[in-house]
Amino acid sequence: MSPAHAEIHRTVRDRLDQNDQRYTTGRRAVVDALAETDGPITLPELIDLAPALAQSSAYRNLAVLEEVGVVRRLVHSSDHARYELAEHLTEHHHHLICEQCGSVRDVTLTPELERRLDAAFATVSSAEGFTPTHHTIDLYGRCADCRP
Repeated sequence: MSPAHAEIHRTVRDRLDQNDQRYTTGRRAVVDALAETDGPITLPELIDLAPALAQSSAYRNLAVLEEVGVVRRLVHSSDHARYELAEHLTEHHHHLICEQCGSVRDVTLTPELERRLDAAFATVSSAEGFTPTHHTIDLYGRCADCRP
């Protein structure tokens, strides 16, 4: 296990402990599968990556992990919600979402662009009396495979 994955597992275990939940074998399998992917995945994709998980167990484990804040559920216009590890376990990123095939791809912006976006969001938030905690940007369109 890589040091990064070991740290993810420590953080997840700690978060579950803080919420009086156990870090079960099924939850560890979910975290392992999500840590191995390069973007958000659907429940069927998760089960393909962790075939020992029953679908009902995967749903329950995802719900608990989402509730304690270590998994993020993305709901777009596709047939299935997609799941990924929360950003505090990975890195800050955004998504490219294909409206044709439903694929979701993670993209990371340059630090300079993120600073500029944060400044713009701070300006808008201040004008509205709003205190932001974070941001996400999802771009919708067509992926390279689906472009006409």
